[in-house]
Amino acid sequence: MYASRLRGDPGEMYRQVDANGRVGQASPHALVTVLYDDLLRALRLAALACDRGDVADRSARVTKALALLFALEAGLDFTRGGGVADALSRFYRGARDSIMRASLAGDGQGLRDAASSIGEIADSWRQIGPA
Repeated sequence: MYASRLRGDPGEMYRQVDANGRVGQASPHALVTVLYDDLLRALRLAALACDRGDVADRSARVTKALALLFALEAGLDFTRGGGVADALSRFYRGARDSIMRASLAGDGQGLRDAASSIGEIADSWRQIGPA
C-alpha cells in the first residue's frame, strides 16, 4: 500500500508523513502552532498561485486556509478564554472574509496582507509558550 501511494504523489506522501510527525505527540499549544504554520503556508502559496494566474491552485490553497481558520476558531475555549477568545473569534471571521474577497478578486497582495496579520497572532502565540 505504501509503495502504491508513493508512486501517486511523493510530495503529498512526504507532507502526510511530516504532518503526522508534527501532531502525533504534540501538546495542545504545539497543535495550534502547527495550525498557524500550515495556515500561513497555505496563504503564501495561494498568493503565489494568484501571481501565476493558477486559479485551481489558488482555490485549493484558499480552501485549506479557510478550513484551518475554522479549526482555530473551533478550538477556542470561550469559558476559560473570555474576552481573548471573543476577540480571536472576531479576528478569524474577519480574516476569512478578507481571504475570500482577495481570492475572488485574484488579489495576491490581499492574501499576503491576511498572512501578515495572522502571522502577528501566530508570533504572539509562540511567545506565550505552552500553558
